Amino acid sequence: MTTTVHTIEIADLSIGYKTRNGAKTIGHRMSATVRGGELTCLLGRNGAGKSTLLRTMAGFLPKLSGAVSIDGKDMSEYSAAKMARTVSIVLTEKPDTGNMTVAELVALGRSPYTGFWGRCSDDDRRVAYRAMATVGIGELARRRVASLSDGERQKAMIAKALAQQTPVMLLDEPTAFLDFTSKAEVMRLLRQISHDTGKIVFMSTHDLDLALQAADTLWLMDNGGKLATGAPEDLALDGRLEAFFGHGDTVFDTATGLFVMNHATTTATTVGGLRDRRYDMLCKALRRNGIEPADPCGATPEVEVAEGGYAITTGNGLQHAATIAEVMRALCRNRQQQ
Repeated sequence: MTTTVHTIEIADLSIGYKTRNGAKTIGHRMSATVRGGELTCLLGRNGAGKSTLLRTMAGFLPKLSGAVSIDGKDMSEYSAAKMARTVSIVLTEKPDTGNMTVAELVALGRSPYTGFWGRCSDDDRRVAYRAMATVGIGELARRRVASLSDGERQKAMIAKALAQQTPVMLLDEPTAFLDFTSKAEVMRLLRQISHDTGKIVFMSTHDLDLALQAADTLWLMDNGGKLATGAPEDLALDGRLEAFFGHGDTVFDTATGLFVMNHATTTATTVGGLRDRRYDMLCKALRRNGIEPADPCGATPEVEVAEGGYAITTGNGLQHAATIAEVMRALCRNRQQQ
């Protein structure tokens, strides 16, 4: 049995705005494909045109040239009713739905199916409640939207999009304004939805580290409106990821697959003792403070990771520290006295 893989294809797509002085082009002749069953993240610096591209793909903005097709059919051939059953949207703006209950908000996703009067049937309500259960907010059904946290509200909006039962979900900065834990939960949820349902889940985001960990495919959009696409690991291996985001203060760490701050080291200290997690964290703290940890090569180390703490050898003898913070303060004092 073959399973249909939903796709969105952009071909020679130019995007931007039409002004009285002509068209302002933001992205020029872009071509790429989004596939169902994958979480695809669109990344780029501020002003690169991510929201413009996403809203053009959603049909909210007219394209300047080129084509956008969904499952092989040009988007211009879709009626408004057909688009509502094909594409669901989650935007950055907070909806003015504070007096609604969560159940009422999610049920709005059934609008393409409820006819002229907009009345939900029992089946519509069951779909809405399944969507709430899928995103983990079933217990919030009777809560007012105004009482929700930002993370809970965003999950409600995702549930609304799920209740719309479309093969395509487009999300513009769905993790904006959330704390880190909520960002990670939303990203994990969207990945799960794409994998479990086979939907196209395409989102723009500024959360680079989370995208590198969760996305199956990245679209990198530079300020010239050019696209580079691929799996995060492939983009890392061929250097495009570091070329896109890296600069003097930020480098790509091949060990973790993430970007890290580049702390220039100006001095060194020898570190010995136990090679456990404390050793790794101590080396991290040293580099963060511009000190490169070095192997003592059989000599007495300046800092030793010992049972129950740390030992620091100085010109005044041996000092003991219980925490890495105390080690760093002792090293700082020693260097000031030298």
